[in-house]
Amino acid sequence: MATYSSALASDLTSPGYLYSFAPENEPGDDEENPVSDGLGSAEHEELPYKVELWNTAKNGVEQVLAVTANASIGYAAYYAATREHPDRYVTLRHKNNFVSRWNGPAN
Repeated sequence: MATYSSALASDLTSPGYLYSFAPENEPGDDEENPVSDGLGSAEHEELPYKVELWNTAKNGVEQVLAVTANASIGYAAYYAATREHPDRYVTLRHKNNFVSRWNGPAN
């Protein structure tokens, strides 16, 4: 069974980043995993929905948890992030507008 490698995108502010989620080679495989660097312009479309985890002071984004073109997937990732980090400030953005915010408990 193949294992899957992952990439963590902490800075997606400038377009042009390319991340590939591909299976690693199993023992005995002769070919490497192909990663295409020459993608067409259609595959570089903007991903407008972002789920962001903010620092504890709530003055900056600590980590971008998800980026997607689909609103439903963005909201699902946002909902999962609020359950995974119930005490943190989590936001769902569409481009530069906030769609939803989770402030966490007020202690």
